[in-house]
Amino acid sequence: MQGRIVKALAGFYYVESEGVLYQTRARGNFRKKGQTPYVGDWVDFSADENSEGYILAIHERQNALVRPPIVNIDQAVVIMSAKEPDFNANLLDRFLVLLEHKDIKPLIYISKTDLLEDTQNLSEIASHYQAIGYDFITEMADLLPYLSDCVTVFMGQTGVGKSTLLNKLAPELALATGEISDSLGRGRHTTRAVSLFHVYSGLIADTPGFSALDYEVTTSEDLNQAFPEIKHHSAKCKFRTCTHTHEPACEVKSAVETGQIWQMRYDNYLQLLSEIENRRETYKKTIKRQ
Repeated sequence: MQGRIVKALAGFYYVESEGVLYQTRARGNFRKKGQTPYVGDWVDFSADENSEGYILAIHERQNALVRPPIVNIDQAVVIMSAKEPDFNANLLDRFLVLLEHKDIKPLIYISKTDLLEDTQNLSEIASHYQAIGYDFITEMADLLPYLSDCVTVFMGQTGVGKSTLLNKLAPELALATGEISDSLGRGRHTTRAVSLFHVYSGLIADTPGFSALDYEVTTSEDLNQAFPEIKHHSAKCKFRTCTHTHEPACEVKSAVETGQIWQMRYDNYLQLLSEIENRRETYKKTIKRQ
């Protein structure tokens, strides 16, 4: 039989096949091969009547996220709050870079817009991201059509209202919502397990809230590819390995100067590039000392 893992808990994998849920375990040979089944995996499995089933084979994956471990994702809703905490373009770009690198379509959702006294700045920010090609959503009703026939994950910094949004989308999930800590200025971790749920003719998954992002883009080339507008203009740079910092005849820097590339996005690109280079130097020094 074939099906998709929709929940993993305590060594059990719950596989959905033709509307029926089967409780399974993974064969020991997966550990020998260094393989682990994840939520979202399409698998071959056995399921004898009145007995526990076994996963026999894992199909090739389309993509994967490390935290939490979930695979074969169509799109990700990146939730950023307008206030409490304040909107953070740098953090948003970090999410977008990760998703571009993983070939997962991003949807930008802004929560808590009702806390804004003036929405002009948010409108300007939205226009910049929309010009790049990103969907920028501020109302739950506008989000619903995107969920149909897709596997969607929800991700965002702790305290932005992710669990609150999911509770509105699917009240039956009864997810716990964490309050903002006045002393820390951020939310408590409220999500524990990863599961896929049927909502609005699609599948959605919650992911644990976090304030730090596992960053998997480790080269300047990958970073260049993860900024769509920089990737587009870099094709006309004089040097194929142009980092868009000091090189002559750089089309990206020209595009920034003429406003074709948003200055804030370019600044965030430079910060991420600097972090990549610093990690590389630290690694080289560590190797030399060994």
